[in-house]
Amino acid sequence: MSIDAVIIGGGAAGSMCAALAANRGLSVALIEPNRELGRKLRITGKGRCNVTNDCSPREFIEAVPGGGRFLQSAIHRFSPQDAMAFFEGLGVPLKTERGRRVFPQSDRAGDIAGALTRLCHKNGVRMVRERAERIIAGAGGVEAVVTGSGRIDCRSAVICTGGLSYPGTGSTGDGYAMAAALGHTITPCRPSLVPLESPDAYCREMQGFSLRNVTLTAYEDGKAIYKELGELLFTHFGVSGPLVLSASAHMRNFGRAKYRLSIDLKPGLDEKKLDNRILRDLEKYSNREFRNCLGDLAGRAMIPVLVELSGIPPEERANSVTREQRQALVRLFKAFPVEISGPRPVAEAIVTAGGVSTKEIDPRTMMSKLVPGLYFAGEVTDLDAYTGGYNLQIAWSTAYVAANSLRTGEE
Repeated sequence: MSIDAVIIGGGAAGSMCAALAANRGLSVALIEPNRELGRKLRITGKGRCNVTNDCSPREFIEAVPGGGRFLQSAIHRFSPQDAMAFFEGLGVPLKTERGRRVFPQSDRAGDIAGALTRLCHKNGVRMVRERAERIIAGAGGVEAVVTGSGRIDCRSAVICTGGLSYPGTGSTGDGYAMAAALGHTITPCRPSLVPLESPDAYCREMQGFSLRNVTLTAYEDGKAIYKELGELLFTHFGVSGPLVLSASAHMRNFGRAKYRLSIDLKPGLDEKKLDNRILRDLEKYSNREFRNCLGDLAGRAMIPVLVELSGIPPEERANSVTREQRQALVRLFKAFPVEISGPRPVAEAIVTAGGVSTKEIDPRTMMSKLVPGLYFAGEVTDLDAYTGGYNLQIAWSTAYVAANSLRTGEE
């Protein structure tokens, strides 16, 4: 087989890239070993698919720590608004929720993956249900892609194999190996948007207990690096949930820096109002033991932990709690501590940080600076963003640029 371009990986970036390249009139083969395209895409956002974020290019770049400048060209050529128009043009109505997160109105990630699959078929993309093994390149650049069943001659190849997260969907790091074999530098991979481990035994004691409408602040070496209102979950290993995943994207120096979390359990009350509220509850239950007086303020699973950390004897009568003890309890409610020892494994992350060095990729075309005709798109590159639709937008924008820059056999 001899064609214009081979796209390796049928995820978000790969299926988008293949469909757009074929729309240019190029002959395109899409290599994807899974039975269906977009396997990871179909489970993203808890199956709802946070398609993009309805923000400006400037705001988008600010949400990509360390790699935003590289994406200047791509995000201006295919913006979040372009992505929204693209999918709505494919018959997928969208909606915008809190934080300008954009989802399908149906809340079904399969609608996005399905629309891309149909577009690939409509535009004549050839599906190759194989795993790419290597890319052959000579002095003039890319010559072919080799699969288990043979060689596909081509002038262009795009690596869109994703990262290392969710390996069950096919993200096993094959793209890194192919890029490295052609001389590319692979920035060490690490998890991002990932649950966090804690040495605090009380996290395990509260396993399965969730907090809603709390404010989480993350600290790096004592300096606040993230603060947001939302939800989190205590687990057998530490903490998880939306707030924790978002905070983890800001924790980029594990091994060199010390991290901790502080949870404001009552963000709607300042310390004075909270003290008055606690005082009323202590008066209400004046003849009870202290451990039986917090039911109106905290969930059952958390009460024993709050009692222990407050330093107030659990059997002490409510009417005997001193002002100093009460103030210690207020401080605990406003700054519940969780020490962080590290992230969970990359296989449990939503996104992989690290990958093919962007220093070796032309941001205007997404083509390799080392191998003519070799392109990259999506998570395989050393680009990762905060949660909120930004990471999928990286896939859409880089795929768009690559698809519209591919070399053809006529060049």
